[in-house]
Amino acid sequence: MDSLNCFHCGEPVTTGRQFETLIDGVLQPMCCPGCQAVSAAIIDAGLTNYYKYRTEPGSKQTALVPEELSSFSAFDLAEVQQDFVHQGNESASTSLTIDGITCAACAWLIEHKLQHIKGINKISVNTTTERAQVSWDPEVIKLSEILLQISQIGYQAAPYQVDDQEIQSKKNSRKFLLRLGLAGFATMQVMMFALALYSDYFTDLDVEFRDYFRWVSMIFAAPVVFYSAQPFYFSALRSMLSGRLNMDVSVSIAICGAYIASCIATVSGDGEVYFESVSMFTFFLLLGRYFEQNARQKASISSNNLHKLIPLTANLLDERGEQSEVPAKRLKTGDIIMVKPGEVIAADGDIIEGSSCVNEAMLTGEQMPVTKHLTSQVYAGTINVDHPIKVVVTATGQDQLVAEIIRLQEAASNNKPRVALYVDTISNYFTWTILVIAALTYLVWKHYWPEDAFWVTLSVLVATCPCALALATPTAVTCATGLFTRLGVVARRGGVFEKLPKVDQVVFDKTGTLTCGSLTLNQTHLFHTMSQAEALAISAAMESQSIHPIAKAFAPFYRQDCQVKENRYIAGSGVLAKVNQQQYYLGSAAFILEQTQIQAADNLANVYLATQDHLIAGFTLSDTVRDDAKETVDTLKTMGIATCIASGDTSEHVEQVAHEVGITALHKGLKPQDKLTLINQLKDQGKRVAMFGDGVNDAPVLAGANLSIAMGSGTDIAKNSADLILLGDQLSRFPQAVRIAKMTEQIIRQNLLWALGYNLLIIPLAVTGHVLPYIAAIGMSASSLIVVANSLRLLKVRL
Repeated sequence: MDSLNCFHCGEPVTTGRQFETLIDGVLQPMCCPGCQAVSAAIIDAGLTNYYKYRTEPGSKQTALVPEELSSFSAFDLAEVQQDFVHQGNESASTSLTIDGITCAACAWLIEHKLQHIKGINKISVNTTTERAQVSWDPEVIKLSEILLQISQIGYQAAPYQVDDQEIQSKKNSRKFLLRLGLAGFATMQVMMFALALYSDYFTDLDVEFRDYFRWVSMIFAAPVVFYSAQPFYFSALRSMLSGRLNMDVSVSIAICGAYIASCIATVSGDGEVYFESVSMFTFFLLLGRYFEQNARQKASISSNNLHKLIPLTANLLDERGEQSEVPAKRLKTGDIIMVKPGEVIAADGDIIEGSSCVNEAMLTGEQMPVTKHLTSQVYAGTINVDHPIKVVVTATGQDQLVAEIIRLQEAASNNKPRVALYVDTISNYFTWTILVIAALTYLVWKHYWPEDAFWVTLSVLVATCPCALALATPTAVTCATGLFTRLGVVARRGGVFEKLPKVDQVVFDKTGTLTCGSLTLNQTHLFHTMSQAEALAISAAMESQSIHPIAKAFAPFYRQDCQVKENRYIAGSGVLAKVNQQQYYLGSAAFILEQTQIQAADNLANVYLATQDHLIAGFTLSDTVRDDAKETVDTLKTMGIATCIASGDTSEHVEQVAHEVGITALHKGLKPQDKLTLINQLKDQGKRVAMFGDGVNDAPVLAGANLSIAMGSGTDIAKNSADLILLGDQLSRFPQAVRIAKMTEQIIRQNLLWALGYNLLIIPLAVTGHVLPYIAAIGMSASSLIVVANSLRLLKVRL
């Protein structure tokens, strides 16, 4: 008899088939109740892929799992969390998909419930994508406890995984279609009887016939009220329990009130019935929600596409160089993979053999392939074009660049502009106001025209739509974020869509911004008996621990025999260090003068090397201007945006670059604090300043600007502190981003204007009895749909 091993932990099974779990249709043996309970929780949570792609067995569950263990506990397992949780230094973060969100009030409820719980650092909910970004301290609270807290207020949450999200979305759509279809069928049946009754077709018949059709209408309307309209009731109850009202409160009151009043009239045989109105406006409301749901899913599709570009398999090379196809999820840091021409790279890594061109359009939006050589970085999801390459894996899973971009995109979508916060507050008061207006309407009509009081009140409750107000901003921001992703622009911080349209002054750093940042040594001037090779080697050693473009220019001249000690970098000036026990200074002419009192000619070289007593050498470095720099500056000028250069360089190269790109205002020889002073002076003049920098050395200056932009690709995205990052290092993307932000601002204004205008128009019409209940339902649904459809126009913008 073959020995059994536990399918979960791999330990020998000594209990036979006593403990089993059904996984992918097969009963798998478990060694103990603990492993059985945890494996069942993993399967119940929809995480079957964990068993498909795991690299090693799970941990043995030695303790008995308590009976109250729910599917949430599976999400606390480290081997499961590696697929969707990003572990930071002191916190963990993930994206949750939340089932049951219907409007901004739902997002408000979840945020206010969780943000006061100890251990949760931040939570932001996006009503458009129906997802939430959560950051928490794993030492204080577990992910399962966060999910449990969300479930306790009536929402089902789970870590966002693309395939599972699509399955759940389709499941929800089918359920919604069933509710919609039932409401439509019942509405047709009830309307047939109502049409006959309203046209006086039964005038000459006995009252019993009229009552008979009322009873039949009540039966047909019951499934609509008790099943189809359930989403409105649950949403209303959740909002009321949180002490906040949303639009579904008034809708629920209208549906339940009309049905109950009609049932009383049917049983007593006295009064009007409104079964056809109840069925019809429930149908129209559901129809509007269905179209709105589809439109919102379309708006949030971009981040899903980024996930899907990563291949499922990779060609892994073993120690003997033999190749085998393995799931990409099994790759770990240090593995070596072979990427053939035309294949998609499965993980972030460095090329260790071969050279090729790589299409990075999915990251940068730039279709032209980028040449990659030995030691060049490549990223998961990009396409190898020309030749086979061997890549050593440096990052997997949530540490990859694609995952970082998706996290930033989620954060940008979830960040609410100031106007959205005002609208959320207005929406709450708006619902209270509508309830008061409805009550007053009923009292007035009951006094003067009692026979029409009820249906007029229904119209007031149904016609008004705070939901359109709540959707006005998030749908537009979500669409704009998707456009930014296609463009290769990443918004790191909130408020970008508010700041970009207001920018009227752009300040460019020179090196690495207007120029490519790939400095090369042009000329060496010797002022001492030291040889050129030795001067270059000492300079390379002093710069060996820096990532500045100047340091890269000296890198080829590094020698192992140069021992560096006590090196100290002075930002924007230079570096001082002991090389082979001798003190040296490397930097600008001003830096050398300050440190050694030796005068060096500013216009002779960019960088000087000196000791305390002698000027040793001067190095002239050159850099090429970016191909699209002049085009970008010209475009900004046509948009009415002023430009200037703020550079730490003191050489004539600054003037050359300024002349080539067409910038007349330039400031050179500036230290970081001088650049910050310049920024503050421009702001004092009333300018809205955007600062371009390299994202690392210019951090204080970037922080001082109204908006900061960094040229960054690869791992730099995680290092810098800029508001906006241009992934493809394409300057021309910035004017395009400004145009998108201006369009987004315009569309948000249009949405708010429409939502406010519609409500201001419909309320007086409904109060005066000019709007029938089913017309009110159509109007309310159309109002939300128009707002969403208007936002979707952003997705059709050609870049």
